[in-house]
Amino acid sequence: MRKDAARNRQRIIDAAKDVFAARGLGVTLHDIAARAGVGVGTIYRHFPDKKPLIQVIFEQHLAEMTGLFEEALCNPNPWESIVWCHEQLLEHQARNRGLKELLLGTTADAPERGREIRARLHPLAQQLIERGQAAGVVRPDCETQDFGLLQTMVGAVMDAAEDIDPELWRRYFVIALQGLRPEGAPLAPLPVAALPAERMDELLVGQWKGRRRAQ
Repeated sequence: MRKDAARNRQRIIDAAKDVFAARGLGVTLHDIAARAGVGVGTIYRHFPDKKPLIQVIFEQHLAEMTGLFEEALCNPNPWESIVWCHEQLLEHQARNRGLKELLLGTTADAPERGREIRARLHPLAQQLIERGQAAGVVRPDCETQDFGLLQTMVGAVMDAAEDIDPELWRRYFVIALQGLRPEGAPLAPLPVAALPAERMDELLVGQWKGRRRAQ
């Protein structure tokens, strides 16, 4: 590949990553071309449609997530490593709509990507959970798949509260994490106040909007 062509390809990938993060996977190639400062024909010379471009971005995100798990495993504190890894993954979702859509399986090829995620991340999550159980900081009946479902549950709160209180998910993250702890473990303080009762209708509307975006 010529140097100028390689530069254009990288500009397209960088632009797609930014646009997907800000607006989700529903953007058009014209949107990406405008961000990259190239003509849409230039994109077609590198990517015949949006699907392979999404795949490139997905692979980058998967490598980043793998790195987070590996970094967590380097932390000698078993519970802190679990909390840190969960929080980092959720913060990535909070600032990246496209990544959240990929992880929550809102694309047509979600089953295939789900298999890729499990193949890469499940063994690493298993190491974190089993290390925590061996240290007595994770309840013995916790399963590795609980790791992913916790992410899904808190991600749903994140989506519903996006326009109301973008930090609300942190409250339910702590509550959900407490469910992984063994009996008698100290309660962690809740970092964010509960949503006022009169705003619950807004939260339900936000949940409905999140489902509409996923369709």
